[in-house]
Amino acid sequence: MLVLIGVLGAAIGSFLNVVIHRVPLEESIVSPGSRCPHCGHAVRSVDNIPVLSWLILRGRCRDCSSPISVRYPAVELLTAICFVAIAVIDGIDLDLLLELPFVAMLIAVAFIDLDHRIIPNRIVYPIIVYALAMTAIVAPDQLVEGLIAGAGAFLFLFVMAVAYPSGMGMGDVKLAGAMGLFLGLSVLPAMLAAFLFGSLVGVGLLIRHGSEARKRQVPFGPFLALGSLVGLLAGPALIELYASRFL
Repeated sequence: MLVLIGVLGAAIGSFLNVVIHRVPLEESIVSPGSRCPHCGHAVRSVDNIPVLSWLILRGRCRDCSSPISVRYPAVELLTAICFVAIAVIDGIDLDLLLELPFVAMLIAVAFIDLDHRIIPNRIVYPIIVYALAMTAIVAPDQLVEGLIAGAGAFLFLFVMAVAYPSGMGMGDVKLAGAMGLFLGLSVLPAMLAAFLFGSLVGVGLLIRHGSEARKRQVPFGPFLALGSLVGLLAGPALIELYASRFL
């Protein structure tokens, strides 16, 4: 089952590469099929096997020999690893119907935010609807907790976006709301981890670039995505640890 989940993750990662490239350009993610961005030739089915095809072709297009970015197999491999990690730690059960699509969304918005400094509504709104519908079906007892957590995370980042608009966008605010719906109470360690990772990167930039670092805008979406993974993989354990030590 873990092998199948890994293969599924790699296949989903291949689709996420299309999403990452096309959604910010407002292009269809369905058609046309995958093509070489240099010569325009359609990618053959045999050359569209996640990770393996890139390795076999040595990172180059079969038709024009132009280089293919290492990001493509990296996204596929990252998605596969995340899917397997979730299955190993949280177990193979119906909750995967919630967790795996959430992880896929996080990977897509993280790379889009890195490239374009946006978190598209075309991704966030459907995943919010999916979270509400699937939670009602798979885990109805968690729906109220998710709604409260989503509203709380949304409002928290909304206040920050209003207070510091140059450092936080509404895309981050909406993503935080989606995080709460999926994570429930685990959104607390997820948000804490996101701000911790963001602060560490900020300190690193200050050390490297000095006062010039303030002019460098760092998207917050990837940190929210990374924090969400922490919430998924270790959120309940972190909450239990905090409660046993301080409450």
